[in-house]
Amino acid sequence: MLFDRIFRFQSQPSSSVIHLPMGLQSLPLLLVRSPRARRYLLRLSSDGVARVTIPRGGSAAVAREFVERHAVWLERKFQQIKSYPPKPAAWKPGTEIFLRGDAVRIETGKVEDGMIGVAQTIHFGGESLRIPDPAADLRPAIEGHLRQLAARELPLRVMELAARHGLTVNRITVRNQKSRWGSCSRRRTISLNWRLIQTPAFVSDYICLHELMHLRQMNHSSRFWREMERVCPDYRTAKRWLKERSGLLR
Repeated sequence: MLFDRIFRFQSQPSSSVIHLPMGLQSLPLLLVRSPRARRYLLRLSSDGVARVTIPRGGSAAVAREFVERHAVWLERKFQQIKSYPPKPAAWKPGTEIFLRGDAVRIETGKVEDGMIGVAQTIHFGGESLRIPDPAADLRPAIEGHLRQLAARELPLRVMELAARHGLTVNRITVRNQKSRWGSCSRRRTISLNWRLIQTPAFVSDYICLHELMHLRQMNHSSRFWREMERVCPDYRTAKRWLKERSGLLR
């Protein structure tokens, strides 16, 4: 076990960062107060930083007890992150990426252009993108293109699903979240991660429906999951797909 039998917290009194001993390493744990949170929440990001959210009226002492109760889960997640294969330093021709659930290979090509003659292009999963230098890291250009696709397609899908289930959404945003696939606010704003464009349709629909059902149940109670079962019977399969490919968020 990486955690000591006695769970020791090492922090400065005025600091919001706790360092958890994990073998020869220490895991940073951020204590974050949120007046909107209704309960204590613990997350571990892909860069190895844990975060515990303290709800209104909560305390750092109770947050520490909460983390201690979930020490086994935290250790297991930490081990999973350590086992992730390193991502390529750069996306080059031949690199495989996900697009709409399929693993597609980045390929280079040329296209005739009336203004400049022959232009360099890259191709992936039926998409084409003109680039100035195919030898450079292609990731920024490709991710920018994917974000544009997501911004066009995901809000339309949310509105379609909302109309199907008699729900009203005030605002839809497509963002670059690092630790979540989507969120829903009490102002009826739904925010989605642009990387959903990389997932299969049944997975992105699950996230869209998940956030839409929060318009009926702003929690993860049994009633919420009954709503999910009704509108998305295969949601467990979608959750499993995301869990097995959690590296997409990194």
